[in-house]
Amino acid sequence: MCELLGMECNVPTDIVFSFSGLALRGGVRGPHADGWGLALYEGRAVRTFLEPAAAANSKLAAYVRSHPIKTLLAIAHVRKRTRGPISLANTHPFVRELWGRHFTFAHNGTVRGVKRHKLTRFHPIGTTDSEYAFCVILNRLERAFPGGYPQDRAKLHRAVARIGKELGESGTFNFLLGDGEQMFARCATKLSYIVRKAPFEKATLADEDLTVDFAEVTTPRDRVAIVATAPLTRDERWTIGRPGEMWVFRRGQLAATLRS
Repeated sequence: MCELLGMECNVPTDIVFSFSGLALRGGVRGPHADGWGLALYEGRAVRTFLEPAAAANSKLAAYVRSHPIKTLLAIAHVRKRTRGPISLANTHPFVRELWGRHFTFAHNGTVRGVKRHKLTRFHPIGTTDSEYAFCVILNRLERAFPGGYPQDRAKLHRAVARIGKELGESGTFNFLLGDGEQMFARCATKLSYIVRKAPFEKATLADEDLTVDFAEVTTPRDRVAIVATAPLTRDERWTIGRPGEMWVFRRGQLAATLRS
């Protein structure tokens, strides 16, 4: 299966440390060598880096790591192909516009029979079940909220959780979904998170002897939520998700936990 990485913050932050750990799992410390992608938000718009190759050996991934871009929300993915060939079109994360903002999606697992769901405005470009499921989510949200982005965020939370539960009944549906203001993280089988806040301490990657002292690169008001398929560090306490649980992160903290 693939591996997911998400970051949601209250102040602009770069994802270099966590992405370095994920990239190692893309062909060196893990078998996820069939593509990688990184989406970085700037307001309602997102810039993406995608490559249908191993992140661990990628010059583009190395460039991203050596040229930090600060953001409030980021979603990354390393792929181990299960459905659909290795190609740019099948590389996560996927991005679409809804309600005048970019939605970004990355998935881990296989959703069987997803194509039985009819699509309206949103359609996949590639051939993965992941992108098809993303289009189902967006079509359902657009239909549920015809007036645009809901002012009541709790209603949006419940809608995403409900759709995630329905699609997840047909397979393994771990996913990250971002809309520029918040990040949804659904655990079907395996997902974890940590919120870094004051007092900040040192952290060392689980797959490499790379350590960062966050007290030296943050301020006391900073909050950074990191979500990953498996904990990326060896010396921090991560929260392990339970199957059928969905988290919502906003402004660098856990805003809601729902059954999904």
